[in-house]
Amino acid sequence: MSSTDTLPPLRDVINTHDLKARKSLGQNFLLDLNLTAKIARQAGDVSECDVLEIGPGPGGLTRGLLAEGARHVLAIEKDKRCLPALTEIADAYPGRLTVIEGDALQVDPLAHLTPPIRIAANLPYNVGTELLVRWLTPREWPPFWQSLTLMFQREVAERIVAKPGSKAFGRLALLAQWRADARIVLQLPPEAFTPPPKVSSAVVHLTALAEPRYPADPEVLNRVVAAAFNQRRKMLRSALKGVAPDIEDRLLAAGLKPTDRAEQVPLEGFCALAREVAKV
Repeated sequence: MSSTDTLPPLRDVINTHDLKARKSLGQNFLLDLNLTAKIARQAGDVSECDVLEIGPGPGGLTRGLLAEGARHVLAIEKDKRCLPALTEIADAYPGRLTVIEGDALQVDPLAHLTPPIRIAANLPYNVGTELLVRWLTPREWPPFWQSLTLMFQREVAERIVAKPGSKAFGRLALLAQWRADARIVLQLPPEAFTPPPKVSSAVVHLTALAEPRYPADPEVLNRVVAAAFNQRRKMLRSALKGVAPDIEDRLLAAGLKPTDRAEQVPLEGFCALAREVAKV
């Protein structure tokens, strides 16, 4: 951590560059470098990896990742006010930090990254779920990333790791658990942030599987899951009637009860149903 120690505390960085968090950008800064280092360690051994970071802000997690030995960090930051602070970090770690000003939903990071690649980020709350879904649903699998270490609102984190039968179980859990191992590795209270959000947060670590847990066509599975959970209070035979005219027969062929509701169906069941729906 010696290189990090030469940089000023994050509160000083924020005051120097007048970096008041903006609600419009979903910003809540984590200023405790012990906590950012702890999050960085959850990404595993990054010494032989490039790390993609979204929304670094004043650079707390960036500093943690570099201090943990990340081979190279690519940080994408939408708020140009943060760029001078990130430049100071780049100067302290020559050749190991690249900063791109831009919207993470618009920027293609792959031109700037060399495999193996991991993603670690305290994601802005307003784009976190959309980015996760993109990373979980590429056209080809395995994806470009080995693992994701991401901070979300705790409610979103619980949806990612939820099990069948729980109220949190839904499309996000199925997408994540079909192609990755997902677990919550850290929980943080609102007071850990500046300004404190109204909700608690949690860090989720996802490790990409070499292949999906059960066979299914991704587009068909996504369509079936979306239809089922868009009307999660309805029985499957009603919620899915737009998916196939003989949906009740296909549910039975997949080993599912037409009278069950979406939250009662495990991942394996949805994959079996997607295979039945895909049949001509």
